Amino acid sequence: MKPLLTLLLSLSLFSIASNGQIRKIPASVTEAFSTQYPKAKSIEWSDKLTGYAASFNDGDTKLVAHYKNDASWEKTEEKIEFDSLPEDVKTAKDKSKYSEWDTGIIEKIQLPSDKLEYRVQVEKSDFQKKNLYFTPEGKLLKDKITL
Repeated sequence: MKPLLTLLLSLSLFSIASNGQIRKIPASVTEAFSTQYPKAKSIEWSDKLTGYAASFNDGDTKLVAHYKNDASWEKTEEKIEFDSLPEDVKTAKDKSKYSEWDTGIIEKIQLPSDKLEYRVQVEKSDFQKKNLYFTPEGKLLKDKITL
């Protein structure tokens, strides 16, 4: 009986994890998204527990918009190449204590009040990875450990 219970529990956890959707996306969130991005195509929603994320195409650009549970917009992320970073951000990364670390995923992040940040993932090894957050002027706002 115990092995059967373990198997059923494992299968149910796997189906939740593979589906990725635990809660239904509230209409207020989808309406806020549709108002903000009326031309969005290929929309895929995911539940982030503290809110929701919509991955979508806006023209030729792939974006991810994040909304809080109350349907307020939190941020929109766009993956970009290192060459697309502002020169000040490139210089700041190259002059930082992480200059010798390999550069990974880079994202341009739009925030409320027309604020803009750049997230540059750097790694020294499989166990030493950080996200560096910069202003467009190259000021390092924070560095956070990432997995």
